[in-house]
Amino acid sequence: YFALEGLGKLLETIKLIQRDLNKNLNIEGILMSMYDVRLRLSNQVVEEVRVHFQDLVLNTVIHRNTRLGEAPSHGESIIIHDATCKGSVNYLNLAREVLQKNKYTQLSDEEKFLNDILG
Repeated sequence: YFALEGLGKLLETIKLIQRDLNKNLNIEGILMSMYDVRLRLSNQVVEEVRVHFQDLVLNTVIHRNTRLGEAPSHGESIIIHDATCKGSVNYLNLAREVLQKNKYTQLSDEEKFLNDILG
């Protein structure tokens, strides 16, 4: 609930900035993070956001992951902390998706997302 409320407030702020300060400001996409497939609320929020914002929602989802929480306390990025964890794979997929969306790279459909190396 609070994630959806916060998203609404953020979009209002972006509209104000576009109107008053920067007409060229665009939203790259909406990233779903801290997602826990086991929680009904997580699934409902993702579904609501996807229905309401459609193409603006990025395909990549950042799953809740213990290693993601540990990395900052070690002063490391998740890629340095544990390159093989689900969180690392999620962020690598995000990078690929953004590059592909902006046509900075040409990837085949098979290459668009890394396989989940955790099985």
